[in-house]
Amino acid sequence: APSTTTTALSASVSGGGDVEEVTDSKLGPNAPPPGLLRRLLPGFPWHQVPNYLTYIRCLSIPIFMVLCYFPVSFPNRAPVLSLIFALASITDWFDGFLARRWDITSPFGAFLDPVADKLMVSTALILLAGRYGGIVAIPSAIIMAREVGVSALREWMAQQGKRDSVKVGMQGKVKAALTMISLTVMLLVPEGVGLGTVSWAKFLGPLGVGGAGNIAEGVANAGWSFMLGPSLLMLFVSAFITVTSGSVYFRAALPVLLGKE
Repeated sequence: APSTTTTALSASVSGGGDVEEVTDSKLGPNAPPPGLLRRLLPGFPWHQVPNYLTYIRCLSIPIFMVLCYFPVSFPNRAPVLSLIFALASITDWFDGFLARRWDITSPFGAFLDPVADKLMVSTALILLAGRYGGIVAIPSAIIMAREVGVSALREWMAQQGKRDSVKVGMQGKVKAALTMISLTVMLLVPEGVGLGTVSWAKFLGPLGVGGAGNIAEGVANAGWSFMLGPSLLMLFVSAFITVTSGSVYFRAALPVLLGKE
């Protein structure tokens, strides 16, 4: 539930008498005036919309996992999975945007939002690592290990009353956005398209072997095969930023970790 309740009052004079209209709103005190939708649906719990978007993102994870394998014959599996992941990624941005714009906070939402993001990204990384092997598994392991380490660091710093020292910075936001974009693009590539379609993968030795090799006959949406190489490069860059951004947090926390503060 939001932390603040505001009441908007408007008065008009009609027929010599004062008419006062009271509209209850559970948005924060710095929320802008109601727009068209909020005026048309005044009884809708708009303060819960960011939480609803987070719930939708959580529910999309099991749907995403099931559709990765079932039904067995699903020609448009790749674009459907990519669309689900893209929409989940957009809700990650949109729920935060609405919470800031409407000046609302929810303890449960503050907990669940970052958890939902990490679960969705981790699920996609694991499934794609299973498809393409080490070339995806290694950056995936780096990204997931960093998330575990930084999450533990933030929890510990919060216990020390120093959480603001390790709050999310610009590098972390860039890393998150780049990871989501790379995974959205990689999911567009059909299962029948392997690393044989990526010209530079052969220089990576055993890491450059994965997937189905070259384009398999009859693969639906094979036109997206050219996106495999760029999506892998974006994932590598994301893993690099993951390390650099994680090091920033640990350097900021180092005085506390060493007992100097």
